[in-house]
Amino acid sequence: MTVDLIGGKWKPVILAHLKEGVRRYGELRRLMPDTSEKMLVQQLRELEADGLVRRTAFPTVPPQVEYELTDEGWSLVPVLTALYEWGEKRGARTGLVIQAP
Repeated sequence: MTVDLIGGKWKPVILAHLKEGVRRYGELRRLMPDTSEKMLVQQLRELEADGLVRRTAFPTVPPQVEYELTDEGWSLVPVLTALYEWGEKRGARTGLVIQAP
C-alpha cells in the first residue's frame, strides 16, 4: 500500500520538500527543475486525492496556491527519513555519489 501511495520518481521528492514546510506551487517548480509542469501537477493531485497533501488556493491575481502535508502526510515523515538514510548508506557502501540539486 505504501508503494502504491508514494511510489514513483516524484512523489517522495514532493513529500520531502513539503516536510520542510508549506510550499507555493512556484517554489516546488523551482525545487524540482527536472520534472515537467504536467507531471508535477498530476503528482500533486494524486497526493491530494490520497489525503497526504492539502492544497489551499487563495483568491488573488495571479492565483496563489500553497501545498502542505496533512496529518496523514506527516505520518509518512519517518518512512521518508528512513528511505533517505538507507539510500545514503547504500551509496557509501557502493561508492555512488549523491549529488545535491
